[in-house]
Amino acid sequence: MTGLARSLGATDSHAVSGGGGVDVRRFWSAYAVSALGSGVGAGALPLVGILVVHASDWQVSLLAVLGGLAGVAVTVPMGPWIEFHRKRPVMIGADLARFLALASVPVAAWWGRLGFAQLCMVAVVQTAATIVSNAASSPYLKALTPAAVRARVNSRLETTTWTASTLGPPVGGLLVSATSPITSMTVDAISFLLAAFGWRRIRHHEPPPPRASTGGRWWMEMVGGWQYIGSHPVLRSLFANAMLFGGCIMASTPLIAVYLLRDLHFSPLQYGIALGVPCAAGALGSLLTPQIIARAGIGRTILYAGAARCLWMSPMLLAPPTTSGLVLIIAADSALLLCAGIFNPAFATYRMSVTADTHLSRVVGAWAISSKLVQPVCIAAAGLLAAAAGIRTAIAVLAVVLAACAVLLPWTALRHHHSGDFPNST
Repeated sequence: MTGLARSLGATDSHAVSGGGGVDVRRFWSAYAVSALGSGVGAGALPLVGILVVHASDWQVSLLAVLGGLAGVAVTVPMGPWIEFHRKRPVMIGADLARFLALASVPVAAWWGRLGFAQLCMVAVVQTAATIVSNAASSPYLKALTPAAVRARVNSRLETTTWTASTLGPPVGGLLVSATSPITSMTVDAISFLLAAFGWRRIRHHEPPPPRASTGGRWWMEMVGGWQYIGSHPVLRSLFANAMLFGGCIMASTPLIAVYLLRDLHFSPLQYGIALGVPCAAGALGSLLTPQIIARAGIGRTILYAGAARCLWMSPMLLAPPTTSGLVLIIAADSALLLCAGIFNPAFATYRMSVTADTHLSRVVGAWAISSKLVQPVCIAAAGLLAAAAGIRTAIAVLAVVLAACAVLLPWTALRHHHSGDFPNST
């Protein structure tokens, strides 16, 4: 973390005039605290349901489904409201909402009043507030950073995400083992409170928000994000690629867990190593992204990293139930995450730069909402396929579909696209 802080500070303090460098570091600090807290609290809510509330299997599944779908239903009509209001208060409000929702769990548990219905409400607030925060933070960061440094800033944020994903869950696991999942949830709640204070410390003067342009027809403003994506050929292709890629990855996660533990007979420790080690490759990829963009251009970086990240699921099916098989799985997953670590900040920079300020919040929100809807469908479909044809067949089908995702990338439009070629998006 210290090295990342030095790197971000060195990048932005001289690249952003006035107080911008300090404000970018404050943005990064708030983001890092929130990401680390979320890493520590990852999986805590269902664990509370299982270990504290003693929820049944179907209730735990309902908790995940209800939280996702209800959270999406809440955020869809909020898209125009986020777009046409100042973004920092929205970010602060979203983090305070997550703090209050998560903090209500240990308080209710202390008084012996914690129940399943409350956990469902917490799941809904978590999902909705996360989408709202992401929809507000992207345009806010765009206004905070000049175009010349956005790729570097996005790469540092991506590195922070990978670092938190690597360090947070083991810490959370230790807390759960030593105390209870309520402790890790409390840490997560406090991280959102600290992040809210972090956003308040930013002194950047936010420009006035855009104004609605549809004469008060709110329903048209609600679907404005999807309309914008559909009207932009490159974003449309990237959207299709992202939905299919994310759906395949999420659908493969439980199947690969069963494949490693049951079919290949790896121990839980070996499984944990196979999950944790590749995250370092994601962090490395995100750190390399600015240099790769400088040499290859942002268009080629998106295309080649985006295509390469689709090719690494099938080698896992060749792994024998030996140490060499475990090494092969770790190598394949590391290659996938390395490519994803390069692709994600490049894509975030491109989308931020080419989307008009009048639609950026809704485009980001539409992207997140669509992912929340597509991924459960893919998980269910893969589960049914695994039940009918077996784990290996289901993973093989996902590997083929994942490889086909590369075809959906906008090859013609981005092959000769460079960092300075962005159209005016204001």
